[in-house]
Amino acid sequence: MHLIDLIARKRDGGRITADEWRTFAVEYSADGYPDYQVSALLMAIFFRGLDGEETYALMDAMLKSGGRLDFSHLGIPVVDKHSTGGVGDKVSIVLAPLVAACGLAVPMMSGRGLGHTGGTLDKLEAIPGFNTRLSMAEAKAQVERLGCALIGQTGEIAPADKKLYALRDATATVEVIPLIAASIMSKKLAEGLNGLVLDVKTGAGAFMPQLDRALTLAQTMVDIGERCGCPTVALMTCMDHPLGVACGNAIEIEESIDVLRGGGPADTREVTLALGAEMLVLAKLAPDAGEARLLLEDALADGRGLEKLRAIVSAQGGDPRVVDDPQAVLPQAKAQALVVAHHPGIVQRVEPRVLGRGIIALGGGRTTMEDEVDPSVGFRVLVRPGTHVTRGTPLAAVLAKDAAGLAIGEACVRSAVVMGEDEVTAPALITHRVDARGVHEL
Repeated sequence: MHLIDLIARKRDGGRITADEWRTFAVEYSADGYPDYQVSALLMAIFFRGLDGEETYALMDAMLKSGGRLDFSHLGIPVVDKHSTGGVGDKVSIVLAPLVAACGLAVPMMSGRGLGHTGGTLDKLEAIPGFNTRLSMAEAKAQVERLGCALIGQTGEIAPADKKLYALRDATATVEVIPLIAASIMSKKLAEGLNGLVLDVKTGAGAFMPQLDRALTLAQTMVDIGERCGCPTVALMTCMDHPLGVACGNAIEIEESIDVLRGGGPADTREVTLALGAEMLVLAKLAPDAGEARLLLEDALADGRGLEKLRAIVSAQGGDPRVVDDPQAVLPQAKAQALVVAHHPGIVQRVEPRVLGRGIIALGGGRTTMEDEVDPSVGFRVLVRPGTHVTRGTPLAAVLAKDAAGLAIGEACVRSAVVMGEDEVTAPALITHRVDARGVHEL
């Protein structure tokens, strides 16, 4: 099969068949097509899209390009969660050990930073020694032993997607509903799940800012999951401002540990509990969301979630002392400074995309696939829309590697935090639930 034919056909609005997607996935996984041609195909899809059958066929081809995990012998439910990405979104790091402590098996496969959003793997690798590159056999053994593994995608699982994921980030072809849906679901369905919960972000910092498009993405993924026999639920959550306070790799680990200790920002805790409740209900470990939340709150209160994280960190080669004293173990920024308000007013917006791009500018993210990440840099965002400030009120703390970074960070904060005189009501944190029966407004 000549890839140029698919490029031209999709460029002109034609369809790609299931057989062609299967051939593409096999050949691309084996380096049979050059990246410049695949980039052209991605851009054609960006402008022309894929219909529902094409999207499913691409997902299925990527899923079948590698192996799959099998936990059917475990005797306990296997459920995972995935977020479509945001700024300050460290929920997976809290949620996976917490629900595992409640009796679920969680083979949580995550990604690296994509576009302006941070990546769970980059955050975890801020912990000295933490190994996210487990083989399928190693991940399976750890889930069997501890109930949870926090891993990255290997060449064994959906290898065609692994290559496409990195290429999309480098070619400005991230924000495409069929590509996002096929990518996420090919990885998740390879985990041998009994259920899947999706955190689909909407708002200014999401890949799909418009609610209608985000709902379409959620419905597409729910439909794929149900078609494959994996009950799937999506919650639509707000990304009009960063989630929590910490935005950056190491400091998000610190905030995650704070939440597992029973503290942390209220919004991070609430999204974690809402998603966790859906996971426990799907697994039939609780009859409804209310009972499920009580189970999760108990696991926070008695420290089981925190101890599960300690066990996971230790098993994956990380320094378990991070659970007790994160600042002593995690890399620390060499330069830090507060950015304060010049004038009184009311915070109108805190632009998450601006902060996400600011983290990249500080060295905490990537502009090319080869870039190294500085885990110590980032922002602590100290205000929210609707916050009243006076002259001198701290807006955010900048964490950088040097004075030049502090200047970049301050400019970023002043651009991201938009001031005004109007009273502002913060948007709802969770707006809709999507399942096989349809869309339900909350």
